[in-house]
Amino acid sequence: MMDNLMLNNKIYLEGTVASELQFSHEMYGEGFYTFNVEVPRLSESKDILFITISERLIGGMDIKVGTDVIIEGQLRSYNKFVDGANRLILTVFARNIDFCTERSKNPNQIFLDGFICKEPVYRTTPFGREISDMLLAVNRAYNKSDYIPTIAWGRNSRFCKSLKVSDNIRVWGRLQSREYQKKISDTETVRKIAYEVSISKMEKVNRDKEKMEEENEEEEKEQPKNEDENSLGDNIGDKRIS
Repeated sequence: MMDNLMLNNKIYLEGTVASELQFSHEMYGEGFYTFNVEVPRLSESKDILFITISERLIGGMDIKVGTDVIIEGQLRSYNKFVDGANRLILTVFARNIDFCTERSKNPNQIFLDGFICKEPVYRTTPFGREISDMLLAVNRAYNKSDYIPTIAWGRNSRFCKSLKVSDNIRVWGRLQSREYQKKISDTETVRKIAYEVSISKMEKVNRDKEKMEEENEEEEKEQPKNEDENSLGDNIGDKRIS
């Protein structure tokens, strides 16, 4: 079970450290730090992503602003009381970090296997582009879940219109940051950053079908090795083979 929960939420990033490490919290005697990483897009823009990492993983590493790193882990969510209200905070929980010496073609990859927990919202932009917003609940160990905002475009967006709350889906894509201005008074706005998973591929999961396929595979493994020989004998009957 634990292995499955590790596989349903995976993220891979290649980027540049964009802020100094800051102490975040301690859990069971282990300290955790946070920092930002800049991850390039295919365009000239970059995503500024929030990382949480254990002191155990960075021991002996000189992680400073400007360092190119590879981070593998999971996308986590938690609620934080900010400005009088609860906010959903997303962070990449690092399970491995290394120095990046050579960039790949896809520096930002994420896979999620979760359940739709809010009705998908389909809309079109003033320029006619189709968009759907979905909130996924991805199971974690110890009966916890991470709630992750996702966004789909075009054909994937139209597919979202057929989905409903509690549907199990798998998505592949990238984690992106989006800057916006929030109006707090008639004369004042504040700069905010939202995080969401931009979906490039998605599928609805049929658990009953998968279970049946797994059972069939197990049955095939349990069949005797000479089954083919027996079948051949049944087929040829009394015929002679010369």
